[in-house]
Amino acid sequence: MSKVQIKVMDNGSLRVSGDFEVIDAEGNVFPTKEVVSLCRCGKSARKPYCDGSHRGVFESVERAVPAEEQ
Repeated sequence: MSKVQIKVMDNGSLRVSGDFEVIDAEGNVFPTKEVVSLCRCGKSARKPYCDGSHRGVFESVERAVPAEEQ
């Protein structure tokens, strides 16, 4: 089983890679690939997946806080 990685993309989606499932609130499993981009802006017509609708209307640059600063 490969390690799951979630990368927060600047001004964009959450890029998920590895061995994972995407499941809705009712327990239904969405089809996935080895790497998917999840919508973070709420504008995608393909939710939960990103379709690029965020471009020019969504800005967010997140950086992890080192453990010693938490």
